[in-house]
Amino acid sequence: MAIPQTSVTDLPDDAVLLDVREQDEWDAGHAPGAVHIPLGDLPARVGELPQVDGPLAVTCKAGGRSARAVAWLSQQGYDVVNVDGGMGAWSAAGKPMESASGETPRVK
Repeated sequence: MAIPQTSVTDLPDDAVLLDVREQDEWDAGHAPGAVHIPLGDLPARVGELPQVDGPLAVTCKAGGRSARAVAWLSQQGYDVVNVDGGMGAWSAAGKPMESASGETPRVK
């Protein structure tokens, strides 16, 4: 099964993303409109997925974990798409980020 992909350049700066990274990665830096559900928690927390118009973009650090999340969510009937390059690509494209601590956000 092919994993649907999208580029960070195709997403608006205020896109609602599902971020499946671990807590320490999220705390270091994330997109302002993102919803954080670590990959391991996803089956138990699927009811917390944000409602968006069109496919929900899923991200992690580089795209591996989010690809697994997209594959699983697609099998459950969700309209989802993997963010190619993950938060590394998001940051490299100069997209907005924030950190939990208020420090300069970074991709961990």
